[in-house]
Amino acid sequence: MSDLTIVLVHGAFAESASWAGVVPPLRAAGHTVVAVANPLRSLSGDAAAVSAVVREISGPVLLVGHSYGGAVISNASGDNVRGLVFAAAFAPAQGESIAELSGRLPGSTLGGTLHPVPLPDGSTDLYIRQELFPAQFAADVPAAEAAVLAATQRPLRDVALNEASGPPSWPSLPSWFVFPDADLNIPVAMHREMAARAGARDTVELAGASHALTVSRPAEVAEVVLKAAAAVA
Repeated sequence: MSDLTIVLVHGAFAESASWAGVVPPLRAAGHTVVAVANPLRSLSGDAAAVSAVVREISGPVLLVGHSYGGAVISNASGDNVRGLVFAAAFAPAQGESIAELSGRLPGSTLGGTLHPVPLPDGSTDLYIRQELFPAQFAADVPAAEAAVLAATQRPLRDVALNEASGPPSWPSLPSWFVFPDADLNIPVAMHREMAARAGARDTVELAGASHALTVSRPAEVAEVVLKAAAAVA
């Protein structure tokens, strides 16, 4: 049994069950796996929540983030974190928000699919409209499964969408990137730019994959995570 714990952090419009296909191969390789519940409330608060989980783990940790979860793992802290894996994920520099990154280059159609729900504190929860979810988020997922993902999606608070990143950990930690070339949430050119500036140890592009690659291509995501685990263990 490995002493490495792999912590999986889901992103916006998803939940921890989105890692269900990725977890078995990681466990089969002997790793302890924790798929945390990302609050999706604010970047600083969500990073603090993940950091609290990491601090309670004895032994080294590999952080893996999907989508907005990449911004969270970039801002999470822990002396035992050994590396970062970005799966169709944001890797913001200090001062950048995920809203800014998703719109900096052409290719994202997310904005036109969002359904805002005002909250009592004056902020807003953002959902992807269910009828638009499959095409926007999960185009390569079977229709029935994509409909379930749409119905069970968790909203992202607008505060998290627009909050600027603090100093990220990726300049000082080894990183790996895996992303789809048919992503409609984050432009593929932005994925490439973020991987390049992070000095990624490896960059894998999945042809024809959607943003929901942890669901549609779990074996290939797990392969990248296991490569990173072997390097940092």
